[in-house]
Amino acid sequence: MIPEILSGTLIETLKILLIVLALMVLIEYLELRFKDKIREKITKKPSNQYIISSFLGAVPGCVDAFFIVSLYVHGMVGFGALAAVMIATAGDEAFVMLAMMPGTALSIFAICLVLGIIAGFLADGIARKVKLKTCQPCEIEIHEVERLDLKHFFREHVYDHIVKIHMPRLFLWLFFTMLAINILMTKFDLGGILPQNKLLLILLAALVGIIPESGPHLIFLLLFVEGLIPFSVLLVNSIVQDGHGLLPLLSYSVRDTFYVKIFNVAFGLVIGLILFFIGV
Repeated sequence: MIPEILSGTLIETLKILLIVLALMVLIEYLELRFKDKIREKITKKPSNQYIISSFLGAVPGCVDAFFIVSLYVHGMVGFGALAAVMIATAGDEAFVMLAMMPGTALSIFAICLVLGIIAGFLADGIARKVKLKTCQPCEIEIHEVERLDLKHFFREHVYDHIVKIHMPRLFLWLFFTMLAINILMTKFDLGGILPQNKLLLILLAALVGIIPESGPHLIFLLLFVEGLIPFSVLLVNSIVQDGHGLLPLLSYSVRDTFYVKIFNVAFGLVIGLILFFIGV
């Protein structure tokens, strides 16, 4: 059992790592090559950040969340954009939703997109009010050149910066986090211990949503399809959880990961309580 879990976790980790590596290289290149244009188009207005981040988050899968995390690490979008994409994304569970209940899935994606935009405004407002210290751009020399030397780029920016500094930490965070989760999932049957109280289910959906993994959240989808839990519980879990989307940030800044997760849990619980009191 353990060897299978180890090999499966290693393969999954390497797949995610390759995606993140490609995105980090892409963002690094684009920032160096089109720095001013990117910031003018994407980061010109905070509202643009919330809308774009939420739209990308609503797209099934975790890749778009990786993209926004990469922009955030490079200081190109703010905390609100990060919160927005994590609120809007449903991780890889989104693909299963589309397969099992396409109509409801599209409704959830649309709701999460709107909530992500609202959350982005709210998150930045709170951050400013409490003077929250969030991500500082990754410290690497940005060369102001008209033509980027690719040999220099791959040597200093890709190998010396991304591969040697970011990738080892990212691998360790990804592998051991997912390994622990996969082992726990083989020991416990989450479906068999779910409470019947609707408020407790909403709280549990939010707490399980903290897990930075695509997989545990499927229990809420399956229970909803079977008619065992209400829509509000599934929505709260979709709001709070972000699949693997937040793991790359965890390797860069545990503090920022904690901030965005606390915000998302609180936001998801507020939405859940509103739905509970109106009987959804």
